[in-house]
Amino acid sequence: MRIGELSRRTGVPVPTIKYYVREGLLPQGELSSPNQAHYGEEHERRLRLIRALLEVGGLKVAAIAEVLDAVDDPGRPLHKVLGAATGRLAAEGGTDDDAEAAAAHTAVEQLIARRGWRTHGSNAAAEDLSRALAALYRVGHGEFVELLDEYADAAELVARSDLGYVSRRGAVEDLVESVVIGTVLGEAVFNAMRRLAHVDASARLYGEGGGEGS
Repeated sequence: MRIGELSRRTGVPVPTIKYYVREGLLPQGELSSPNQAHYGEEHERRLRLIRALLEVGGLKVAAIAEVLDAVDDPGRPLHKVLGAATGRLAAEGGTDDDAEAAAAHTAVEQLIARRGWRTHGSNAAAEDLSRALAALYRVGHGEFVELLDEYADAAELVARSDLGYVSRRGAVEDLVESVVIGTVLGEAVFNAMRRLAHVDASARLYGEGGGEGS
């Protein structure tokens, strides 16, 4: 297909497609003449992945390039590819340097060790968790760390469900797109379900009805 058809099929404007090609995110089409190039299904798949990383994952072009480099590296284990994708979804920001931050970091390191998770405290998600715990310490809710293992139980169950969905996909590009979409939209689904569960738990505990506005 020509670039115009690729644009129509994906909804991505032609100038944007050309920009992705210049930045090395999208492979160049096969030249049929000095001014004409043809694109195949692999270009369409890659373009849809780029848009998912950009629009759903919220990644910048430089970050997308790193993820795509991981996808294109045939020698990189699949979990490393997925790690490159999910790691780029973590919140950006520097780490604080105070007593609360230190306590939070220690709590996260201990949680990881206790659960036997195959990661470490410098993981982007672990840093996000440390920042969240540090904020809890600062507002006088440091005892929240006592709930971490219960949250970890739920997180492990959700993670297994996420990976069960991802494993249904075939190509690596599909896997990465599934992780990105599942992580972002899956969090929205889980947070909404958590709020629904809060309403139910409160109603059961206090004997109240959970109406529309509850």
